[in-house]
Formats: sequence, structure tokens, C-alpha cells
Amino acid sequence: MNQLNQRLNLYFRLIRLHKPIGILLLLWPTLMAVWLASDGHPDWRIVAIFTVGTILMRSAGCAINDYADRDFDKHVKRTVDRPLTAGKIKGWEAVMVAAVLALISFLLILPLNGLTKQLSVAALIVASSYPYFKRFFAIPQAYLGIAFGFGIPMGFAAVQDSVPMAAWLMLIGNIFWAVAYDTEYAMVDRDDDIKLGMKTSAITFGRFDVLAVMLCYVAALGIFWAVGWQYGLRTWFSLGMLVAAGCAVYHYRLIHERDRTGCFAAFMHNNWLGAAMFAGVALDYALR
Repeated sequence: MNQLNQRLNLYFRLIRLHKPIGILLLLWPTLMAVWLASDGHPDWRIVAIFTVGTILMRSAGCAINDYADRDFDKHVKRTVDRPLTAGKIKGWEAVMVAAVLALISFLLILPLNGLTKQLSVAALIVASSYPYFKRFFAIPQAYLGIAFGFGIPMGFAAVQDSVPMAAWLMLIGNIFWAVAYDTEYAMVDRDDDIKLGMKTSAITFGRFDVLAVMLCYVAALGIFWAVGWQYGLRTWFSLGMLVAAGCAVYHYRLIHERDRTGCFAAFMHNNWLGAAMFAGVALDYALR
């Protein structure tokens, strides 16, 4: 029993359930999409399916990411102790965990319409291929934004059986947001990534990294605000977006000196930026 618990703990760390920030960064835009698509009155079964599905798919993505990076993580300070690269679990175990979680996630959406199922296949392809984009793509964070934002078109599809232009605009907004927060994350590992020959936005942007992060925040918040305004959201939504903008300004204070601790703190704080946007959407509908 003790050995089983130790194994489960290693799998728990593999899929990073002890670090839920990734789940939340996926969840906030997905919930925003479900609320907008349902005019503020979502079917709670759909909310539950997407919430659990987000947890499962982010966890599967972590397992695939660690499998892809198993020979690189051992050379990066922040990742050297991850179970796979540390040799505590095998590569096939990580792939197995990812496959099981992805299968359960797909079973969850079986009650939903065909369009949602089709989009889920595309989402799986994007999520599983993302780790390899760091080998050749100069700004893999943009591709991450697609992977982390695919819940947006899926949310609209589940509710409306269609994907309006607003959903694709939100996905673009999510790409800008992901580039912002994951560049902050990449700034922590920049020295190690340069040695390993990895591609990240922090390296690509060079001395303009802080400026690029802030411009991406402006673009992301502008797009999300425009979509919300299009859907008739006003006072409470605008207040939520103002709080989100305040978070972005705070992030500038954390990253402008490029200190590792500050950059990582800024990345983690994006949970509150996303929560503020979603709260603005939910409250604007609830208090009408």
C-alpha cells in the first residue's frame, strides 16, 4: 500500500495537481465563453463537464509535456526534480497517464453535440503537439495560447452548436494573454533555455521582452473588452476589466527588472487577472 501511495504521488506531481495555476488559466476563458454563449444562464451540466474536462486535459498536457522534455528538464533548475526527468517514473507511464486522462475527458463530452466532439479532436492535436513547437517556433507561447484557449470555441459549440466570430476573437485575445503570461514564465528559465537551444518568446523578444508583455496585455484586454461590449455587458464587466488592467500594471512592477522571483510571481498572479475578467462577465449578467 505504501508503494502504491508513493506511485500515485509521483503521478500526482507528473500532472501537477499540486500546482493548479495551469488549470485556472485554462478555466477562466472557457467559463467566460460558456457564460457569453448562454447569455449568462449556463446549463450547469455543461459547466461541470467543461470544468472537469479542463482539469483532465491540462493534466494530460503536463504528462505529454514532461515526456517531450524529459531530456531537457534535467538541465533546467526549475524542472530538474520532475518525476520523469529525475528517473522516478518511466516514459511509457507518462504517455499512459496522458492517454487515460484524455480518454476520460472525451467520455465526458459524449452527451454533447457533434461539433463539440469534432473540436475536441482538434484541441487534443494542438495540446499534444505544443511541447514540440519549442524546438523550432520562435514564439511557442502563441501556440500555447491556442491550446489553452480551445475551450472557448468548444464552449460556444456546446451551448449554441455553432462557433460565432466572437469566439474566434476571444481565442485571439487568449493567444495574446498567453504570450504575456508565458513570456513572464519563460523569463525565469531564459538562461537555461539559451544553453539548451530552446525557442521561447523571452529569448525572441530579447531586450524588448517587458514591452512585448505589456503590449500583449493591452491587446488581450482590448479584445476581451470589445467582445463583452458586443454582448451588451457594461458596468460590472467594465469594472472587472479595470481590475484585470490593474493586475497587468502590477505585473509590470514585478517584471521590469527581470528578476526571476518577480517574473514567476507575475506569471502566478495571472490567475487573478483571469478571475477578474470572468467575475466581471458573471456579475454583469447576474445583477441585471
